[in-house]
Amino acid sequence: MQRERLTPDRIRRFTCPDDVKQAFLWDTEAPRLAVRVTTAGAKSFVFETKLHRQTIRLTIGDSRAWNIDDARAEARRLQTLVDQGIDPREERAARLADITAKREKARTAEVSVGESWQAYIEARTPKWGSRHLRNHLEMAKAGGEPRRRGRRKGESGVVQPGPLHPLLSLKLSELDAKAVRQWLEPLTERAPTTAAQSYRALRAFIGWAATSEKFAALTHADACSRGMARDVLPRAKPKTDCMQREQLALWFEKVRALTNPVHAAYLQALLLTGARREELASLRWTDVDFQWNSLTIRDKVEGERTIPLTPYVASLLRDLKQRHDSEARRVRTMRGADEEKAKERAARALPWVFSSPTAASGRLQEPRIAHNKALAAAGLPPLSLHGLRRSFGTLSEWVEVPTGIVAQIMGHKPSAIAEKHYRQRPLDLLRMWHTKIEGWILEQAGIEQPKTEEVAPSLRVVSST
Repeated sequence: MQRERLTPDRIRRFTCPDDVKQAFLWDTEAPRLAVRVTTAGAKSFVFETKLHRQTIRLTIGDSRAWNIDDARAEARRLQTLVDQGIDPREERAARLADITAKREKARTAEVSVGESWQAYIEARTPKWGSRHLRNHLEMAKAGGEPRRRGRRKGESGVVQPGPLHPLLSLKLSELDAKAVRQWLEPLTERAPTTAAQSYRALRAFIGWAATSEKFAALTHADACSRGMARDVLPRAKPKTDCMQREQLALWFEKVRALTNPVHAAYLQALLLTGARREELASLRWTDVDFQWNSLTIRDKVEGERTIPLTPYVASLLRDLKQRHDSEARRVRTMRGADEEKAKERAARALPWVFSSPTAASGRLQEPRIAHNKALAAAGLPPLSLHGLRRSFGTLSEWVEVPTGIVAQIMGHKPSAIAEKHYRQRPLDLLRMWHTKIEGWILEQAGIEQPKTEEVAPSLRVVSST
């Protein structure tokens, strides 16, 4: 082991022999300190000792960056740790981890609300429906692009930013109760309903961030308090729009008179099934079973539910199926320049019961326009699409249907222990009551309900002799 008192000149002249990969020049003043040189000529200070009968070697640093006195001091410090039974490698790893943590903390302290909002969207997307996701994206959109649809009188020709967009530029650590109130108060004065919806979305986001490992330290969990909602937001009023029994005849007359048969069938089915708007609009032909008279609906609560296909709704869907098949045959026989485009539209609309070849999704997107036209023609008061669902639940009471039956058809969660654990109603029982509800509604509308077939179309009765 070559030992000499380390000096700048000796370090400069020290080289690695050709027959080895590295060589060491040990210091006489700090016995555990050496200069290591490699065949490439790289020189660095190293520390070597024994701990628990094992050799430990650490690189202190490049000989050009460290002066000799500092390297000796570091070697003595490391030897002190060894004397105390501390592994210098573990001590160095702990220091590096602490430095890394401080750097990460400093970096995350600069995280904006927009960055954490994007992480929130990505984390929650698998658990959300398409419409819920679209609403969240709309709330945070930057706006500025030209408005493609018609606008109300006085509206700008460009899309306005979403209600949450002003908050996205803030640091997450700055999103406290004061910042939320300053954002919420003017929004509430301008658009109270939008403010309430946006506040609920923001409160859910802050709750998620407060439990996130990455963002919890930066999040003010009390930024959206119930007290603020009570003080700033308008008191929520339950919606009560619902069709009355005496309005049914006029409503059915004008809805059935709509020029678009898909709109007419959808609106009638919405009332007669009590389904949610998107549950019915997203119905596919694979979800319709004409043989066993059932519909499988994508349920936002349970994932999916199966409900009866009642006689009148079945007749509406059969008419749509015939129209759908006829259009498919017509497209297949088309010739000319528009053939490919027409076939593309038809293929897009093919899976959907309430299809719309002109829509990007291939299915019905905005039935409110047609419904509002029918209401205006009938002279009826405003009625939302969800009001049709509310009407189904309300009108069912005229038939004295058990409450649990209606809840199961509509897809409401059971509200009692007996309903949760002791009621497993078969489809036949639901069909009996659902057919009664439909029959009563049609009777009030002056429409004859189709006769229920006693035997499925694909089966035949075999008589015994």
